[in-house]
Amino acid sequence: MIVIIKYNAGNVQSVQYALQRLGVDSIVTDDIAEIQKADKVIFPGVGHAAPAMQYLREKELDKLIISLQQPVLGICLGLQLMCMHSEEGDTSCLGIFNEAVKLFPTLAGENLKIPQIGWNNIYDYKSVLFDGLGDNAFVYTVHSYFAAQGNETTATTDYIIPYSAALEKGNFYAVQFHPEKSGTIGEIILQNFINLP
Repeated sequence: MIVIIKYNAGNVQSVQYALQRLGVDSIVTDDIAEIQKADKVIFPGVGHAAPAMQYLREKELDKLIISLQQPVLGICLGLQLMCMHSEEGDTSCLGIFNEAVKLFPTLAGENLKIPQIGWNNIYDYKSVLFDGLGDNAFVYTVHSYFAAQGNETTATTDYIIPYSAALEKGNFYAVQFHPEKSGTIGEIILQNFINLP
């Protein structure tokens, strides 16, 4: 069974619909026992880092998530909350990935808007999540904050600057983009996660 973690950040429903399209059952819950016994866990999110982390702490989901042994997939805000710290609300996060989350810089001469909204390509794949994808696959993104590149980066994208499109450490996987809104490319990525042992 796949469990989608319920917390005060949106986007849970669209992830569940994407799994349904792949013929995969899932439940949405914040129940610690249900999450612990899941085969795989998805940690999605759209929203603000500070209240999201506050909710996780109140429900003791922060301690639970970092203790999970099964494959865990963070999506968008989920990726950011799995990092060390976010500039959004000056928020201490879960610390799974050794990266800080920062607001996109405003560079002179650049007319790119923040947040980044729309399709962008990812490249330099270093994870089984991207098996079967061609180079420079296009995915859908909506975000103002990003995780820098580091040893745990498994895919890169560019918007104003290069940044981590995906991170991976042990059983923890995370993507900054929205696979559930990325058409066939997103379905391949979700199926690769589902197929993990």
